[in-house]
Amino acid sequence: MNGSLKSLFFISALTSGAALLADENLQVKASTVSQMFEEGKVSGNIRAIYAGYNQKQLGEDDVYATALGGYLKYELSELDGFSAAAAFAVSHDLGFATGERGSKQNDELSSSNGEYNTLSEAYLNYSYNDFNFRAGRQLIDTPLADSDDIRMIQNTFEAYIATYETLNFNFMAGKLEKWQGTDAGLDNGWVKTGEDGTLFGGITYSKDTMEANAWYYNISKLTDATYLDAKFGYEISDDLSILGAVQYLRENEIDNSGTKASVYGLLAEVSAYGFTLNAAYNNSQKESGKASFSGFGGGALFTSMDSMILDAITMDRGAKAVVAGFTYNYNNLKLMYAYGDFKGNANSLGAKEHIIEQNIGCEYTLQKELMLAVVYVKDRDKEHSYSNGGNWENMRVLLSYNF
Repeated sequence: MNGSLKSLFFISALTSGAALLADENLQVKASTVSQMFEEGKVSGNIRAIYAGYNQKQLGEDDVYATALGGYLKYELSELDGFSAAAAFAVSHDLGFATGERGSKQNDELSSSNGEYNTLSEAYLNYSYNDFNFRAGRQLIDTPLADSDDIRMIQNTFEAYIATYETLNFNFMAGKLEKWQGTDAGLDNGWVKTGEDGTLFGGITYSKDTMEANAWYYNISKLTDATYLDAKFGYEISDDLSILGAVQYLRENEIDNSGTKASVYGLLAEVSAYGFTLNAAYNNSQKESGKASFSGFGGGALFTSMDSMILDAITMDRGAKAVVAGFTYNYNNLKLMYAYGDFKGNANSLGAKEHIIEQNIGCEYTLQKELMLAVVYVKDRDKEHSYSNGGNWENMRVLLSYNF
């Protein structure tokens, strides 16, 4: 499962580049060690998900699973700039509503064992004025390393990260050691982000309706990646606004890893009276015998959908993607539709790629903390290459409560 969409039903988004290092709703600062615990904050999420795949290939079994789980986090209050937090993530299949393991179970919710439990966050934090340093297991969102929270278990990272904010700039630098989550493969647990980890740094500039990002990643034994983007918004009236964005990703191969790419992207969006219409384009130039890598998580490409991402068809060929769709918000209801067309030119063996994906979703907020969502995903493999699993349909139902 891939896709850079940060909710269960969005079409395309520009990664802002700001990691989640400063938690929302900060507690009152403590004056003693005991007060750090007394003023500590508990937060979390309880969710239940059904996810089933209807396979369209002969000999392929339909798979499904229903899981119950959530996220529980405890944060100490800050004392002289120091604080700490820990979070536990859990997901367990409900046997009566899950397919038989090894054949009809969908293992993307709770692993092939039907359960997943991990200490997903455990960090120490120090902040001084506009400087912040965090060490340990943590939640981050950057262009090539992100949480991609679209199933039961979001991605988190073992990392050392420093940030500094001044005027309209945000600077970030650090090292990623390991990661876990749905995109890392729940059967794998915590896995390395590159053989010797990943060094990275980024600068975000934002002012009024303009934002620009410049990022560099050295993923050991894999690639040196440079990512750039910029977006510009303009509010014509209270009910009408437009947005445009561009992006560029350049990856240079390390140690014959097979990862080398140049990817360009465009995004346009118009919002009016609750409707948002958008269209996105990405183009990956051919690198003989090489493929692109969109990072640890959903990736930053504008055309990444619920399942399909351009990486799936870039090996030894030029490839492009066009995604268009709309969202509509009315009171507590949100509707979405997206259509994606992914094409790969002939590779050195003459093989082409052509995959169509459609995403349909709706979300209803029952109250501020309680949300119900339904998502339908349909993939069609026009060249019968099986590069994104072939022809299949996926239905998901999510009930989520935040506290």
